[in-house]
Amino acid sequence: MTRKVQTAVVGVSGYAGAELARLLLHHPRLKGAPPVFAGRVNERDAEHGGIPLVEIHPQLGDNKGGSNLRLEPFSWELLAERRVDVLFLATPHEQSREWVPRALEQGLRVIDLSGAWRLADAAHRAVYNFEDENTDQAIATQAQAVYGMPELHRELIAGARLVANPGCYATSIILALKPLVAAGLVDLDHGIVADSKSGVSGAGKAPTPKTHFMYAADNLSAYGVFNHRHTGELLEQVGIDAGQIVFTPHLLPIPRGILSTIYVQFKEPQIRASVAGIYESFFAGSPMVRFYSKTLPQIQYVVRTNYADIGFQLDASGRRAVIVSCLDNLLKGAAGQAVQNMNIVLGWDEPEGLQ
Repeated sequence: MTRKVQTAVVGVSGYAGAELARLLLHHPRLKGAPPVFAGRVNERDAEHGGIPLVEIHPQLGDNKGGSNLRLEPFSWELLAERRVDVLFLATPHEQSREWVPRALEQGLRVIDLSGAWRLADAAHRAVYNFEDENTDQAIATQAQAVYGMPELHRELIAGARLVANPGCYATSIILALKPLVAAGLVDLDHGIVADSKSGVSGAGKAPTPKTHFMYAADNLSAYGVFNHRHTGELLEQVGIDAGQIVFTPHLLPIPRGILSTIYVQFKEPQIRASVAGIYESFFAGSPMVRFYSKTLPQIQYVVRTNYADIGFQLDASGRRAVIVSCLDNLLKGAAGQAVQNMNIVLGWDEPEGLQ
């Protein structure tokens, strides 16, 4: 493109939306072309051009014009008038199901942070109970979706019109498991256990009884046992069956970050160097994955970064391994990975604006 790329964000009011706005406002390739922020705006605010962005997220204010940006009433006409090239949707799943087909019809490239288009298998999508599931439009749209995990699908993302950004839990587990499963090391019949813990921002900005301070503070709780929405992503992307993994998410009393502890058994005894070599080879050329060769990752090392950190330990027999995977659920688990995908779609350096 000879002109500046124009982005737009729908859903900026949430936690992931705030991080997405911050990243795009400071992206070196987008200087002079701030995103169009669009969404629901009441009639009174619409008469004044929308809601000042700094009223929604005061931390985004600056002395370089950022404080003048507004959340404007969403319309397709607005996107066309501003000549938007890339549309980010940080919207509820149902909203993305409705809007993505229209966006594609208008020639926009879409990066969708919801779960609307992540799952290729209809049986896995059933957890969302989408009303348009069997329509021709939904089937055609799903066929265009690329699962937006660069470490697995970099080449497909580069030519995609619709990138379905992965879930946060799913990202932490898939990156840890895929190299070993793809190499044929893991005894899948023995089963895999993925024990994951996330900060409360993973539940979104809308308050609920379980994210209330009085519930979450000084507490640790399991939820979504055997029915979490990210399970289908694990099965499809790692290439395993539901009976081969148990995934249990937990709520940590911290604002952000995910730590997944994954337990596997190998078909044959392994030595540390061979397992490490598989990871290092798999993630060669993946700038947003850091492999820990001697220690284990911790949440504090990844918070407010777009890195996924992975490390492991073998038992004395070489048959069992514990893998630890950490990331920031709002960045590598959401907004940061979305920007990473934008960079690939547009042919820019993958980590640009993220380091």
